[in-house]
Amino acid sequence: MNLKNILLTLAAASSALALTSQQVIGEMGLGWNLGNTLEAFGDWINGSTVNQFETAWGNPAATEQLIGAIKDNGFNSIRIPVAWSNLMSSDYTINSNLLKRVKEVVSWVTNKNMYAIINIHYDGGWFEQFGTSQSTQANQKFNKIWTQVSSYFKDFDEHLIFESLNEEGCWNDVWNRWSNAGDKNKAYGTLNNLNQQFVDIVRNSGGNNKNRHLLLAGYCTDIDLTVDSAFKIPSDSSNRLMVSVHYYTPSTFTILEKDEDWGKFAGSWGTDAEVKALIADFDKLKKRFVDNGIPVIIGEYGTVLTNKNKDSVHKYLFTCAQYATSLGMCPMLWDNGDHFDRKGLKFKDSEIGDFYKHHGPLVTTISSNSGSNNNNNNASSSSCWSEPEYPCCKESCTVYYVDDHQWGIENGEWCGIPDSCGNVSNGVNGESCLSAADYPCCEQCNIVSEEEGDFWGVENNEWCSIKFKCYN
Repeated sequence: MNLKNILLTLAAASSALALTSQQVIGEMGLGWNLGNTLEAFGDWINGSTVNQFETAWGNPAATEQLIGAIKDNGFNSIRIPVAWSNLMSSDYTINSNLLKRVKEVVSWVTNKNMYAIINIHYDGGWFEQFGTSQSTQANQKFNKIWTQVSSYFKDFDEHLIFESLNEEGCWNDVWNRWSNAGDKNKAYGTLNNLNQQFVDIVRNSGGNNKNRHLLLAGYCTDIDLTVDSAFKIPSDSSNRLMVSVHYYTPSTFTILEKDEDWGKFAGSWGTDAEVKALIADFDKLKKRFVDNGIPVIIGEYGTVLTNKNKDSVHKYLFTCAQYATSLGMCPMLWDNGDHFDRKGLKFKDSEIGDFYKHHGPLVTTISSNSGSNNNNNNASSSSCWSEPEYPCCKESCTVYYVDDHQWGIENGEWCGIPDSCGNVSNGVNGESCLSAADYPCCEQCNIVSEEEGDFWGVENNEWCSIKFKCYN
C-alpha cells in the first residue's frame, strides 16, 4: 500500500464517528418509524420463523424498496423497533436469524446514507419485572440482549444509533405520578441505572461502539417526567448521548377513538391554546436538554385516524414536525401502517406526503462538496446558478428549500445559494417561522391574525409570518 492510500485509510478511520451528537441530529432531519413490524410479538403467533412474526400484525415484510421510498418522501432517519424475545432461547440467546434480519434492514437504511435507530421495544412487557421481585432476572435479560446486539452491530458507523429501551421505563407500582404514592427515587433510580448499564455495555463492546451515538429513554418517555431533575444523564466519556421522549398529547385526541372512562374523546385539535401547549411542552425539552448540549429525539409522535377531523390531523402532525425541528430536535413519525402504503410505496394521504416531502429537505443539514465551513456567514457576491432568473443570495447562506439546487430567502424573495457558501445550514430555527418558504418572517412579535396554527403580522404594509420564538 502506498503512502497516499495509507493516509486515505487513516483519514476514513478517524472520521468514522467524527460528528457530534448535535450534528447527527441535524443530519437526521425528519424521522419515520417502521412500526408494527419487527417489534410484533404475541403468544398467539404460531410462528417458527422471523418472517412469521414480522408480518403477524398485518404489515408486509420490510423491503429495500420501502426504505428507498421513505427517503424519497423527505425522511433521513428510520427508527426500527425490535422485539428481541421472539424465538429467543431460555438463556436469553437471541435467534441468529432475527439478528441477520435486523442487520439486513439496518443496512438498507445506512447504505442510503440515512440514520437508523434500533432498540428493545415493548417486547412482551417484561420490563415490568424491574418493579417486582423478578428484577434480578429482568436485569440479566437486559444485559444479555445489549451485550449480543452491541457485539453484532459494532462495525456499523455513526449512521446506526442504539436506543436503550422504548417507553416502558416507568413503574407505577413503585411510584405513582398522579397520587405521588410510593418511592419516586427508587422508580427513577431503576431507569437511571438501566441507562447507565446500557452505556457501559455498549462502550465496552469494541468496534465503533466506543464512540457510538446512544439514545437514552426518558422516564415513561414523557416530557414532564423526563425533564424532572430525578432523571439523570449517565456518565459517558465519549459525550455522545441523546435523550428520547414520545409525544401523544393531548391523549384524548391522539389516542381515543371514542369516549372512555378515563377521558372524553376529541375529534379535532388546533386551537390557539392547544398549539401553545405543544410549544410549551417542546420548550421544556429545549431548556432542560438542548440548551445544555444534550440532543433530543422525539422518537414517536402521531395520532390515530379513526373519527378524527382530517385538517386537525394534518395540523397536529405538521406542528409537531415543524416546531421540533425549529428547536434542533429530530421528530420521528409513528407509522403502524396507517400513513405510508408499504406496497404502493406512497402516503395514503397525499397532503401528508406532500408536507414531509417538502419539509424534509428544509431541516436536513446541507453539505456541499467544497469542503469549506461557512455556516451562516455572508454569501459571496459572485454569480451563481440562479441568475439571471433569480438573484444570488448576498447576505446569508441559509437554505430554506432544496430541489435540484439550494434556495435561500432575502427581502422576502427567493435567491440562489452560491457555491462559495460551502457547508450551509438549514433555515429552520428559533428565528424562523411556519411559512418562511412563502412569506418573510416578521421582525417583531406583533400578531395581527391567526390561520391554521400560523400567526401573522404586517410589516412594511405586507403580510409576514410570526417567528416561533414569539409563540410563548
